[in-house]
Amino acid sequence: MATAVKLPDDLVNEARVRARADHRTPPKQIEHWARIGKLAEENPDLPLSFIRDALIGLEEIKAGESSEYSFD
Repeated sequence: MATAVKLPDDLVNEARVRARADHRTPPKQIEHWARIGKLAEENPDLPLSFIRDALIGLEEIKAGESSEYSFD
């Protein structure tokens, strides 16, 4: 269910710039930031780079681009 939310113009403008760079729409960019922020708050000991890599890994699994890791 979509809900209209009033956001500051400067946040929306910044999202618009980043959205273009990341090939997203401004609302999807704000969703992305919210998801990352939520995960960071829930996992304060994890660095942002780890959170991003974990999200990429999850998307790779969904796309069928995963393989079993072998400990040698």
